[in-house]
Amino acid sequence: MTLTMGSRLDYIGSMTPRSTLIRLALRRGLHKRCPHCGEGRLFARWTHLERCSTCGLMFVRNPGDTWFFTIVSDRLPIGAMIVVIYFGMGRSHPILGATLLVVLLTLLVITAPNRWGAGIALHYLTRVFWPDPAEPLPPPR
Repeated sequence: MTLTMGSRLDYIGSMTPRSTLIRLALRRGLHKRCPHCGEGRLFARWTHLERCSTCGLMFVRNPGDTWFFTIVSDRLPIGAMIVVIYFGMGRSHPILGATLLVVLLTLLVITAPNRWGAGIALHYLTRVFWPDPAEPLPPPR
């Protein structure tokens, strides 16, 4: 397997195929664990942690680095849900539409940390595949 994406990807993913690395990081993020080592937590209750307590990975170097992933995984589904309920079911069956809105909003709130963890994992993968020398990743465990 030849990797030409730089030394960071060479030492992180040399033994792991790219698709396995992506699946592993996303699974760790969805489980609210560090996408690099899989051991450290991403959140303390509803508060986002700055670094992994195990490997030292800084999750978000600059505020706003994960905004794109937050918008795609959070804001777009909320907007689509409101449009579908309001224009689809809300006008013909207002009680059913209001009930569905409450149920879906509850699901969005309950799954928010998992989706934010997936966003952090996607940001981590961008840092692996397009390395920045000013933003070092910790060595693999």
